[in-house]
Amino acid sequence: MQITETRSLIGGSIEIGVFGLGCSQVGGLFQEVSLLQSSQTLEAAWDRGIRYFDTAPFYGYSRSERRVGTSLSERTRTDFILSTKAGRLLVPDDSVRRGDDGWANPLPFRPRYDYSYDGIRRSHDDSLQRLGLSKIDILYVHDIGRMTHGELHDHYWQQLTKGGGFRALEALRKDGTVAAVGLGVNEWEVVQDSMNECKLDCTLLAGRYTLLEQESLKPLMNICLAQGNAIVIGGVFNSGILAGGKHFDYGEAPAAVVKRVEALKSVCQEYDVALPAAALQFPMAHPAVVSCVVGTRTTQQLERSIQWFEQSIPDAFWEALVEQGLIDPESPLPKGAL
Repeated sequence: MQITETRSLIGGSIEIGVFGLGCSQVGGLFQEVSLLQSSQTLEAAWDRGIRYFDTAPFYGYSRSERRVGTSLSERTRTDFILSTKAGRLLVPDDSVRRGDDGWANPLPFRPRYDYSYDGIRRSHDDSLQRLGLSKIDILYVHDIGRMTHGELHDHYWQQLTKGGGFRALEALRKDGTVAAVGLGVNEWEVVQDSMNECKLDCTLLAGRYTLLEQESLKPLMNICLAQGNAIVIGGVFNSGILAGGKHFDYGEAPAAVVKRVEALKSVCQEYDVALPAAALQFPMAHPAVVSCVVGTRTTQQLERSIQWFEQSIPDAFWEALVEQGLIDPESPLPKGAL
């Protein structure tokens, strides 16, 4: 598969690149990224043919949106697809410090959750101002879910439902302000709940359908395919552990996860396959999946991810993973395999 290939959202509203640039690291996730470095990475992505970019107000407390917008505002607007997110409003706050929420050098704006009708509309408008663009193609509701909000989940869910958050998404889509709406989440269960409330065009699902875990395969992925909710895969490396790191879901990987990763590495070594390459290519085989967004800090990391995405992997490798119980036997395998 080549990074310049595109797929249509299931409803056909947008053609989206199969390889997108996730821009959380442009905002300084865990490690500071200079303006020059982020500009070089964004330019290199464009030069390599990447035309889908995903950002969010939360990333660097608006730093990512500002940097992405500065880069893309020099381009013809119809030449790229841009997604950002809603659900947090940014309030000026001088108490913001380095390291808050994992951002190495966040800007002085404190995020405040707001999933109401007015909150979603204002978030969208604020993003346009920061990006310096006239249109956002895909608007995701960011980080809704019971695991995220704990005992406050019902409160925020009411904002989305009775408080009109979903209605705001529908209104933005109906009048053509955005082309598509959906969720940007780390929890698959809330996607099912949301599909009962609102017609979703696509969902950015981070870390929940990966080489390491396929719990969302049944029933979510099949339901999404049937109902036209296209999946954009995020967190393909499960916070780094599938790319040589030690973190899983933004924390220290538990022993069971480490053991499973070691088993995956063993099969990779047998077939001379890079584990990150397998991680990038595996979810793309599911017919509900249209894209995979990958975050990078440097042009070197970007180039390595592209090489992994385009690496040729033998059918026998995927067959071995199934035989050894390392992936769900009902998971679709990359083209040419079982």
